[in-house]
Amino acid sequence: MLLATDALWRDGALLRNMGLEITAGRVSDIRPLGTDTPDLHAALVAPLFTDLQVNGGGGVMVNGQPNADGLRAIAAAHRRCGTGTILPTVITDSHDVIEAAAEAALETRGEPGLAGLHIEGPHIAPERRGTHDASKIRPLDEKTVTLVERLREAGLPVMITLAPELADPALLDRLVASKAVVSAGHTKATAEETRAALKRGLSCFTHLYNAMPPMTSREPGVLGAALNSHAHAGIIVDGIHVSWDMVRIALRARPAPGLTFAVSDAMATVGGPDHFTLYGQTITVRDNALINAEGSLAGAHIDLVRTLANLVRHVGLPLSEALAMVSDTPRKVIGLPAPALHIGCALTDLNILTEEFDTLDIA
Repeated sequence: MLLATDALWRDGALLRNMGLEITAGRVSDIRPLGTDTPDLHAALVAPLFTDLQVNGGGGVMVNGQPNADGLRAIAAAHRRCGTGTILPTVITDSHDVIEAAAEAALETRGEPGLAGLHIEGPHIAPERRGTHDASKIRPLDEKTVTLVERLREAGLPVMITLAPELADPALLDRLVASKAVVSAGHTKATAEETRAALKRGLSCFTHLYNAMPPMTSREPGVLGAALNSHAHAGIIVDGIHVSWDMVRIALRARPAPGLTFAVSDAMATVGGPDHFTLYGQTITVRDNALINAEGSLAGAHIDLVRTLANLVRHVGLPLSEALAMVSDTPRKVIGLPAPALHIGCALTDLNILTEEFDTLDIA
């Protein structure tokens, strides 16, 4: 079977009018389409996407089921939605829960779709906690640092989100030395505090704008320092957490291309039911937003295929720039090679999409 493609994402480049020969569910040839008559047509073919902030999916939360089966269920749910690699994210909780998630990450090391672990909190600013449980917030401590070091010694990618202005400098230095991705988030840091942390090795920012003080003309704060830095930064592109205009501003403000990547911040409702429980509260989807009992946003109800569509349609990015944000850039952040689309590649490892960014069924 010959599949014609308007756009093919391969090796960080967007190729036009290519053909994929499909044999027994795998790519057997990749060539310019030329005058060949295709059997099917796709608007876009790309390797499955990579998401560095996934709290849940398929009805399961990392915090609610911090074990190997829980991580596998979440990864499977996101794979069905077009994301082939995730960084399962455990948010602010007791050390026992975070340690259990780390053990699960170690147990599933090397399994398809599970890249490592993102520890988001509990070492954050209470004033910027969002939906995180205030009673479980605490200063950066030896337990967490030792746990991160253990994960890194095992070769697992780790991202840890914390408020850098509250972190003990010696412990922060150990996180940086472990080669974990140390990311500022849920923080009230000033621009000066942020720049000091960047000099110490802070290398990323978690969900730009959200859980950060607003930027003003006289107080750029953590957001202004982040935008002006060469550090990587994640952003939620659902039109709810950040308006389309503010996404555009953030992307234009960065000093170089390839610094900002998209995250879903997905909860259990992605590929699952329309509600779930977190910290004993029921979180429900309302108008595509997740709302907790306090009326606060509680994560996001979106996957990266919808995110890609939003980046192109609503933010106005060229397709190649949008694809990098859900594919190559997040992989670079955690040290993974660029996604491969090669001869022998299984169709199940590809996003095959229509002009509407819907999955094209070619079975």
